Amino acid sequence: MITVDLTMLFHLITILLLAVVLNSILYRPILDILKKRRQKIDSLHGDIEKFEKNRQLRLQEFERKLQEARNQAKSEFDAARSAAQQESNSKLAARREEEEKNKAAQLKQIGEQFSTARSELLAQVNVFAEAMATKILGRAI
Repeated sequence: MITVDLTMLFHLITILLLAVVLNSILYRPILDILKKRRQKIDSLHGDIEKFEKNRQLRLQEFERKLQEARNQAKSEFDAARSAAQQESNSKLAARREEEEKNKAAQLKQIGEQFSTARSELLAQVNVFAEAMATKILGRAI
C-alpha cells in the first residue's frame, strides 16, 4: 500500500529536480547538437542539389559545345573535301584536254604519214605492176 508522507514528497522533488538538471545538462545540449547536425545536413543537401544542378548545366553546355564543334568540323571537312574534289576535277579536265590535244596531234601526224605513204605507194603502183607482170609472164612488158 502506498502511503503519502514526507519521503514521497522528497522523492517527487528529487525526480523533478533531476529532470530539470538532466534537461539542462544532458538533454538540451544533445538536442541542440542534433538540431545543429540536422541543419548542417539540410544545408549540405541544399549544396548537393545546387552542385547537381550546376553539374547538369555544365554537362549540357559541354554537350552543346561538343555538338557545335562536331558540326563545325564536319562542315570544314566537307568544304575541304569539296575544294579538293573541285581541284581534282579541274586538274583532270586539264589533263584530259592536254591528252585530247596530244591525241589529235598524233592522229594528224599519223594521217599525214598515211597520206605520204599512200601517195608514195600510188606513185610506185605502176612500177610494182610492171615488175609483177614481168615475173608472172617471164618477159618484159
